[in-house]
Amino acid sequence: MGKNSVAENIILMVRGEKVILDSDLAKHYEVPINRLKEQVKKNRSHFPKDSMFQLKIQEKSEISQTYKHLSDLKASKSRPYAFTQQGAIMAARVLNKMRTS
Repeated sequence: MGKNSVAENIILMVRGEKVILDSDLAKHYEVPINRLKEQVKKNRSHFPKDSMFQLKIQEKSEISQTYKHLSDLKASKSRPYAFTQQGAIMAARVLNKMRTS
């Protein structure tokens, strides 16, 4: 399976936006999800307002039923964050900055 097919499997349509969930972003950059969330929170001022949003309970339920690799969301008590393309790029910058520090 090539890189494009992997990317196609983790890019979702939510609220009319192409997004990637925090768990998939963390896997892609090989960091624990709690570390990703910590760095995003710490650097929140660097993220444009519309670059990420937290899923609503109904959205989380629908996604966990639709996408096999996200079926674990059913049991999760937290609601994942969805990053737009701009948000995913900013998260990558924050994570890369963390690695070089």
